Amino acid sequence: MALGEFELIRRFFDRPTAHAGVVHGVGDDCAVLAPSPGHQWLVSTDMLVEGRHFLSTVDPEALGHKALAVNLSDLAACGATPRAVFLALALPRADAAWLEAFARGLFQLADAHGVALAGGDTTAGPLNLCITAMGEAPAGQALLRSGAQPGDTLWVSGTLGDARLALEAFRGTVALTGEAFAATRLRMERPTPRVALGQALRGLATSAVDVSDGLLGDLAHVLAASDVGAELQADALPRGAHLAAQPLDLQRLCTLTGGDDYELVFTAPADGDDAVRAAAARSDTPVTRIGRITAEPGLSCVDAQGQPVPAPGASFDHFRNP
Repeated sequence: MALGEFELIRRFFDRPTAHAGVVHGVGDDCAVLAPSPGHQWLVSTDMLVEGRHFLSTVDPEALGHKALAVNLSDLAACGATPRAVFLALALPRADAAWLEAFARGLFQLADAHGVALAGGDTTAGPLNLCITAMGEAPAGQALLRSGAQPGDTLWVSGTLGDARLALEAFRGTVALTGEAFAATRLRMERPTPRVALGQALRGLATSAVDVSDGLLGDLAHVLAASDVGAELQADALPRGAHLAAQPLDLQRLCTLTGGDDYELVFTAPADGDDAVRAAAARSDTPVTRIGRITAEPGLSCVDAQGQPVPAPGASFDHFRNP
């Protein structure tokens, strides 16, 4: 028998709610939420569309993970503690096996971060996933894009470029071994939201953003919001072993403009290196210093000898990229 809308919700997405901040979740016209005393809500929404954000062949469990991970990454960039998410799901058909795997991937990551699914909507249509995530931070302590100051150091978490390398392998422009393809595909389909690092950077980082559309493009948002410039050291950008084995031009394409990394790029005071490294250690997240903030507007990119590195392309833009 075909699954109906409400049976679909009850079977795959309705779970008992016992999470901080969620008074009442799935089952009514609205969820009832309450922030912790002295805290502010931080809210983000992301949409994933088949053929635009993910391939039709993606494993549904991985898709459930990624749909939530990209939203948790936004909360991480603002230093938030995740509390609740809302899922709007358009499906071409109600496939029980697909839904079971998708929900499993979503809830595994949600449970790892203590997040409740507090509501949402389902409908028939082309495959489209839209999640609204809510987190909280102590009042006045949210990390924003607008706080970078001249003289600040520039940092990034983890490594960059693996997701773009996997995409190039899917496109057939790069040949990867089975091991390399599996490892980079994992980075593309199951990104790690840097939630613990974002929280550890509260009161320390002067600005932050997550790398979703490419380092150059996402860093440009910080520079515009803060009315500053930056010098970026292209050869200092951290990359994994599989990307490091590729030609330098491809490495720079992937690290500078590749999207789907979901690492945090942030700035900190020039005398704060030890504090940044301590925050990284507390959150068990590797970080690398990759440049500095300048008073002069604009973004310059240089190599290890200080010579200019031309941008290998533009970061992703939904209305400019085919």
